[in-house]
Amino acid sequence: MGPHPDVFEECRVVRVGGELDVTTAPAFAQDLEGARHDTGRLFLIIDLSGVTFMDGSVLDALCAAWHDCRGRGGWLRVVHTRPGPALVFRACGLVERFPRYASAQDAWQDLPADRPAADPPA
Repeated sequence: MGPHPDVFEECRVVRVGGELDVTTAPAFAQDLEGARHDTGRLFLIIDLSGVTFMDGSVLDALCAAWHDCRGRGGWLRVVHTRPGPALVFRACGLVERFPRYASAQDAWQDLPADRPAADPPA
C-alpha cells in the first residue's frame, strides 16, 4: 500500500500487497480515500494480486469506495488472482459487485476473468 495510487489512462489504480486484515484495514481504507480525493467522475481499479491473505475487515472500505465511484458516474473494479479475496467476496455475497479481473488492463476493458466463454461461430 502506498499513499499515492498509480494513474492508468483515465483511471486510478491502487495496488495492494501482503495481508489485508484488521491490522492493515485502516491503512487500506486511507489509501482508498486518497485515491478518491478529486471531484467528478471516478474510475478505480483495486489490484489485490499481491495480497497473500484477506479477511472481511476490508469490506467496509471497499464497499464505501464502490458506492462513491458509482455515485459519481464511474465504477470500481477489483483485480485478484489468489483464492482469498474470492472466498471473502463469495462468503459475503459480493461476487456480483466485485467480479474477478485477472489484470488492471482487463479491469479497464471490463473483461472479467470468470466470464463465460463465447460460443464458437456456427
